[in-house]
Amino acid sequence: MSQKRHSGKGRPRAVLSCGVFLLASQGLAFGLVANVGAAQQPPTEVLPMEGQPVPGLDRIRVDEHLDDELPLDARFRDHRGREVRLGDYFDGDRPVLLNFAYHSCPTLCSMVLSATVNGIKPTEWTAGDEYQVVTISIDPRDSPAVAARKRRGILEEYGRLDADADGWAFLVGEDEEIRRVAGAVGYHYFWDGRQQQFGHPAAIMLASPSGKIARYLYGLTFDPNDIRLGLLEASEGRSISTGERFLLYCYAYNPDERGYTLVATRIMRIGGALTVLVLGAFLFGFWRREKKRIFAARKSPGRSAAHSDAELSTRPPNTSEVPTS
Repeated sequence: MSQKRHSGKGRPRAVLSCGVFLLASQGLAFGLVANVGAAQQPPTEVLPMEGQPVPGLDRIRVDEHLDDELPLDARFRDHRGREVRLGDYFDGDRPVLLNFAYHSCPTLCSMVLSATVNGIKPTEWTAGDEYQVVTISIDPRDSPAVAARKRRGILEEYGRLDADADGWAFLVGEDEEIRRVAGAVGYHYFWDGRQQQFGHPAAIMLASPSGKIARYLYGLTFDPNDIRLGLLEASEGRSISTGERFLLYCYAYNPDERGYTLVATRIMRIGGALTVLVLGAFLFGFWRREKKRIFAARKSPGRSAAHSDAELSTRPPNTSEVPTS
């Protein structure tokens, strides 16, 4: 399916939670979620009282970089403690669902990960088979052990992958490598030192098998249909069925709706094409039958004449032609 991709900036949907409440701003939700411990982090941002402007919201956003390439050479450690590259999860055949979190986060990150689970669980495709999931911690203090513990809970929630399976990777790494990947996808976050919290958007990204950014989805709920269509789109047509191609033709991403919607003009084209095919089949069948009848009549002229004589002999006499005496 060919379509123009949306590449708008400053249009993320994210969630802002401080402690136990959510704060809405300009129709978008942004999140600051609790983290414990101080380290060498960016300058402190202080959350205001309720009803006052929230500083730093412009730093919590997603700038869409559609079709840009991810830094596949970025280095991390996985949940087993192994040194890996981001490119290890791009095999050239399967799309990748990418998201960010940090594992000491008590609210938003767990909500985003759970929303991801709830979005992919009903789909026909299974992580590890038709696509790969990669979760990168934005906190350089997170360890492989912490990532492994979080991963176990998420996989239990997903229920379609064993803990030893490789379909969903949880990665930790140095701040520089994390920011390389976050910067490549336009994922902006910051650290509030006084609140000991990261402010970050709630979003997932879908990437092609070759490592190009294909689609962004936002919020604390992800429609399984949007995820399925996004993965189909991100797959670039690799190993998808005719029915899935048909589905992609009927749906297109709507940046205003932030999801996939039916394209009425394409449905009308399909309906028109089906009407023409049905009408054409009917006319072709009628033409074939008529042609056979004419051919049969021409092939047996004697039989046709005899049939005509017999027909005439059985007709009642025309009284108008009988002579009177």
